[in-house]
Amino acid sequence: MTVDDAIKALSPQALKMVKNNYVVGLGSGRAATAIVKLLSTHLKKNSFSIKAIPTSLQIKMEAERGGIPIIEPDQIDHIDIVFDGADQIDAKGNMIKGGGGALLREKILISIAKKVVIIADETKFVKKLSRSVPVEVHPFARNTAAMKIKSYGGKPKIRLFDRGYPFVTENGNIILDCEFGDISNPKLLATKIIEIPGVMEVGIFTRPDVIFKAKENGKFEIL
Repeated sequence: MTVDDAIKALSPQALKMVKNNYVVGLGSGRAATAIVKLLSTHLKKNSFSIKAIPTSLQIKMEAERGGIPIIEPDQIDHIDIVFDGADQIDAKGNMIKGGGGALLREKILISIAKKVVIIADETKFVKKLSRSVPVEVHPFARNTAAMKIKSYGGKPKIRLFDRGYPFVTENGNIILDCEFGDISNPKLLATKIIEIPGVMEVGIFTRPDVIFKAKENGKFEIL
């Protein structure tokens, strides 16, 4: 069994947390896609009614295919549970997210969620965060934000498509992928970056409520 098999196997366990009339936030990426594909079946099986808020067009389309009702975030004042993935998780549960470019919307949903559930395969777990940190930036601040990030020891690089066009988020912003090496104090780094004028969000997230760790043998553990 592969990691994908493990994610698929643990999804029903994660979905047990969804109750009738819940407002459910849906993150982006492989893990979120697996959850969404099974969510429709879970709702029908239990005769549940929910409202879902997706963070990307990809997940929205997946939810629509499953007949899951969609609601806009400005129509609610809370979210009962958010399901999402992570690009990297350190020993303290700090995370780097935003590989798909939805970090701003993901952080907005997480900020008002009663429970945050992260699903990630075992390759994403490290002692210290070390992969590049996505930073969503207003295009007008492309150079000024990059200069400030460099002053903090980072190496920012604008995210591009294969043909060389800048990646543009669904919010109309660009992404600077910033290398910092091993990150000893993720919270402090995130605080410094978010204060840069023109920066919309930083892809450093704090510890969630529940982490499902998928393993290559097709099994998983709950942290």
